[in-house]
Amino acid sequence: MSPKEEIAASRKDQIMNSAAALFASQGYYKTTTALVAEAVGVTQPYVFHFFKSKEQLYLAVLQRAYERLNRAFSNVDAPPEQLAQKMGEAFNTLLAGYRNEILLLMQCFATPEPAVREYARKTHSLIYNTVKTRFATAGVPDAGKEASVFISCGLILALSEILELPELSPWHKGDLD
Repeated sequence: MSPKEEIAASRKDQIMNSAAALFASQGYYKTTTALVAEAVGVTQPYVFHFFKSKEQLYLAVLQRAYERLNRAFSNVDAPPEQLAQKMGEAFNTLLAGYRNEILLLMQCFATPEPAVREYARKTHSLIYNTVKTRFATAGVPDAGKEASVFISCGLILALSEILELPELSPWHKGDLD
């Protein structure tokens, strides 16, 4: 890769990181490409050089998050009785390192734009199938049901993070009433 290509790739990554932070804090509709450009220190046309629209930028952020999540779940190596726990730990590691992206991915189904809604439907189905296949291959009984429960727990965890209500999480270690 030439130095010019490296700079462009770095800028594209900066744009996606800033967009993820803005989408996470302000939502899809309040985030503009002008705000993203300002956060990165580039012009709005420069953002459009990489992403033809705000929707395309949002979908690119979601795709990167999905790829991270899929890679993390696919790389977990654990016996059947520990697989869900280890995959949950992989999810928490992603959440710690890429909080904005992962939370956007977990809640993108709430964005009513047709392309985003279709992306959410397709991606959540792929996540389910990845988890179900991992569980089935490992010999986890009733892999489909266990995959649904696992994903449900991830959605609850995302909700507790977004609302800053850790007590919503079934793994919260606060005071028991």
